[in-house]
Amino acid sequence: MGVNDLRLPQELRQLFTDGGMGRTLAVGMPAGELVWPDPGFAQKAARPAFWMSEEPVGGALWSAFRAEHARSGLWPVLLDESAQAWAAGQVVPDDAGQIEHFTAEGFMAEVWQEWVAQMPAEALSELEPFGALCPGLAPPGVLVAEPGAVADWHAGRLAVRGMPMGLAAVDRGADALAVMGWQGALHHNEWMVPLAAVIRSWEDRFGARVVSLGFNTLELSVAAPPGDVEHALHVAAEHWTFCPDNVVQGAGDLIGYAEQLVGGHAWSFWWD
Repeated sequence: MGVNDLRLPQELRQLFTDGGMGRTLAVGMPAGELVWPDPGFAQKAARPAFWMSEEPVGGALWSAFRAEHARSGLWPVLLDESAQAWAAGQVVPDDAGQIEHFTAEGFMAEVWQEWVAQMPAEALSELEPFGALCPGLAPPGVLVAEPGAVADWHAGRLAVRGMPMGLAAVDRGADALAVMGWQGALHHNEWMVPLAAVIRSWEDRFGARVVSLGFNTLELSVAAPPGDVEHALHVAAEHWTFCPDNVVQGAGDLIGYAEQLVGGHAWSFWWD
């Protein structure tokens, strides 16, 4: 089979600014269609936001597309449709090029400082043991498995819920949040681009991979999780700035939340 036989299908080439030049795909495509942003939610788009399968996919197919990403430039994302009308194009895509203008450290410091400035002193107990002083980014974790393999494992666990698959034209999975126009964290942060920058940092430091998106949910696999409570507490502080609801409406405080992160290979986020 020649390279020409593996060229991306014509519809998928529309996802790329360069028409998918040089991209190949050795996995058979299930039935599906391109999803364009609804003009009511975004300005006229030059190209579709992503491709979406018509039917739910299994973990094996997700993994096959994940393994092809380096050649295809397409990152697979399981799409929870329980409350999000993905196919209706209720998305507001952004240019992945904007992500590089933000850093996880800068985002964390800004959220921390704004919260401290707005809340009464007694509320700082929520941030113990750090209080008003933002601790900065946590040290990297130690890889205990290959990131792609952990992502495949997590996708297999989630796929049993029966979700369709989206394909986003991105260099790395973190960028899918912006490129696909997901708005799940809108009530916490109006713009998804800085959140994508945070996930890029987690990809680098913790072997994290984007696996699934829902109306207000995000699922990441983690190949280098914190190995003890002290490290996990530092990571918990990052999670609090990224998704406060995870901590406040979950464990209640950073210490309780940190205990749940030790050795965990999946990070689940939801925004109220």
